[in-house]
Amino acid sequence: MPEMKGQPSRRWAEALRERAGRAVQWTDWRLLRQAKLSLRTVLPALLTLAGCLILLYVGWQYFAMYREQRALAEAWTEQQQAAPSLAHTAAASPGLTRITIPKINLDSVVAEGTSARALRSGPGHLRESAVPGEAGNSVIVAHRDTFFRHVYELSPGDEIQIRRNGQNYHYVVTGKKIVEPNDLSVLKATRTPQLTLITCYPIYYVGPAPQRLIVFARLAQNAQDAALAPTSHHASGTSVQ
Repeated sequence: MPEMKGQPSRRWAEALRERAGRAVQWTDWRLLRQAKLSLRTVLPALLTLAGCLILLYVGWQYFAMYREQRALAEAWTEQQQAAPSLAHTAAASPGLTRITIPKINLDSVVAEGTSARALRSGPGHLRESAVPGEAGNSVIVAHRDTFFRHVYELSPGDEIQIRRNGQNYHYVVTGKKIVEPNDLSVLKATRTPQLTLITCYPIYYVGPAPQRLIVFARLAQNAQDAALAPTSHHASGTSVQ
């Protein structure tokens, strides 16, 4: 008889455990569903926020670039206005250079040096190369996603204008080629006035570009004769420090 009385109790306990198990499963399912709904609700907001932050960062970088380029342009204008009275000191103080390429609508003041900060403000003149407009190989470098974005469009015969210390120098593109980053032959000094433009390549490559695009230009003949003429303050191949 005691066993008879215990059987309903065991069945009741088993029923309670089954109901408890179902309740736990229902609760887990509800929690999982709520988590999925929360993720679906939060994820778009997080992605939108991340996109906004990236846009703000890029916008700030371009604003800083514009501000620094404008400051360089103002300094260049002051040097141009003072150039006639300082012509005798042109070699000792090369001054800022402005590069204009009509075909690709480029008009920028060149910063001195090729550091990250210099290249953020504009194209950078390689200090060890010749001064633009003078005898030797003058090398100018710029990023492919800013100032030299369209330099790959240049072809032989296209014009490049250099203005410095009140003087205008007209270069003509002679060719272009793609080289490896460790190919330093493009930096080789020359006896005649040459302009070498360098940027990363491919232009629209995602990530660090594996190659370099080189554009070569020579000084127009009349200006070249003036650049090669011996003077008391100029020596061919002088490096700018």
